[in-house]
Amino acid sequence: MRKKIVAGNWKMNLNLSEGLKLAESIKNYFHEHPAKNAEAVLCTPFIHLAKVSENIRGSNLAVGAQNCASEESGAFTGEVSCGMIKSTGAEYVIIGHSERRTYYNEDNLLLNKKTVLALKSGLTVIFCCGEVLHEREQNIFFEVVKKQIEVGLFSLSKEDFKHIVIAYEPVWAIGTGLTASPEQAQEMHSYIRNLIMGKYGKETADNTTILYGGSCKPSNAAEIFAKPDVDGGLIGGASLKKEDFCAIVDAI
Repeated sequence: MRKKIVAGNWKMNLNLSEGLKLAESIKNYFHEHPAKNAEAVLCTPFIHLAKVSENIRGSNLAVGAQNCASEESGAFTGEVSCGMIKSTGAEYVIIGHSERRTYYNEDNLLLNKKTVLALKSGLTVIFCCGEVLHEREQNIFFEVVKKQIEVGLFSLSKEDFKHIVIAYEPVWAIGTGLTASPEQAQEMHSYIRNLIMGKYGKETADNTTILYGGSCKPSNAAEIFAKPDVDGGLIGGASLKKEDFCAIVDAI
């Protein structure tokens, strides 16, 4: 059975003390109410990683970074390498989030380079894909996601692909007032799984965790997670509130 995951992406929010307080409250909740069906991952800003990893050690939580450098080391001022991330105790890294693609012009080839480095460092990659509004309206969303996955991931060996989690982001439905239905989520997740099956075979496809990353909240999480190809969520705003994030994990 493939792993169920709910990953909270804090984005650029919370100073260090605020982040530690939130992580502590989530840890305490799951100590009292163990998450039996899913792994909860806290994807924090870089400055939080080491301390949050230390503070949640021994719990059933994991920690991830939101991005990584495209080089191993060297004169790249301001960058944080995969090896540095791994050294904090983090287990995951988000690569290719729609905000990185949009605001920082990260393309599929660069994201492939980052993915290879992350896997080499022993991190599990949460690889994001998804279409923007005009791509949805032009009915080319399958082609867009196919290219993102093929260029970003399909150079990997079958063994390396075991350490990939995919997160589908309907970018057009995030913060726009528009909503992707559970049926639309399932349609894309099923399409992605079939792509993986065509490349790596049925066993790999069946074992790949595919997360939904489109404005998931406590009120709709159970309905979305009930779909057969939805294996959890990449949660944005709701991950900044202990009650909301824990409720979404519990929805699985």
